[in-house]
Amino acid sequence: MVNKEKLEDLYSNGLSMKEISDKTGLSHSKIAYWMRRYSIPRRSRSEATYIKRNPKGDPFKIKNRLTSQEKELKGLGLGLYWGEGTKRNKDSIRLGNSDPDLINKFIEFLVKICNIQISKLRFGLQIFSDTDPNKALKFWKNRLNVKSDQFQKVIVTPSRGLGSYKKKSKYGVLTVYYSNKKLRDIINEMLTIYKPM
Repeated sequence: MVNKEKLEDLYSNGLSMKEISDKTGLSHSKIAYWMRRYSIPRRSRSEATYIKRNPKGDPFKIKNRLTSQEKELKGLGLGLYWGEGTKRNKDSIRLGNSDPDLINKFIEFLVKICNIQISKLRFGLQIFSDTDPNKALKFWKNRLNVKSDQFQKVIVTPSRGLGSYKKKSKYGVLTVYYSNKKLRDIINEMLTIYKPM
């Protein structure tokens, strides 16, 4: 037998039922039995994966006490994500644009308001075939002040010919990624206060 407090403590600290079984010497079926008996809710597979990937807790911390400048940054960051962010992906925060100032402002929001580590960001770059990929990568790396290993393989799209896109997308469209479903859900929840009922 294992008491409820100990079982809850072990499970809430991220141990799986198998790990609890190994730690206590009880069989897996016994642990499952006591979980049911004590009505301890089971984690979903995605919740279990999240805990395994983040054993020290969330890799972010939303700042609540904000200065007037930080409130402005928060509103701007949410607005950028609402307008330019990709909502289809359920596991990460993604925002793409050809304007480095816009991308930088969104990164500032993630770093200063959500307290993420900039080294955890990943970048995807899409360029036209008449753009030099090395020049484009160098441009974005320098403008964002990030490392080369944060970039995925550059995607090259056939050029559409002359047009206004050449000026706007001279160095391609950059997508910034932050892989964290929980933070993505929190940001989407924040946006609900701005959406009409």
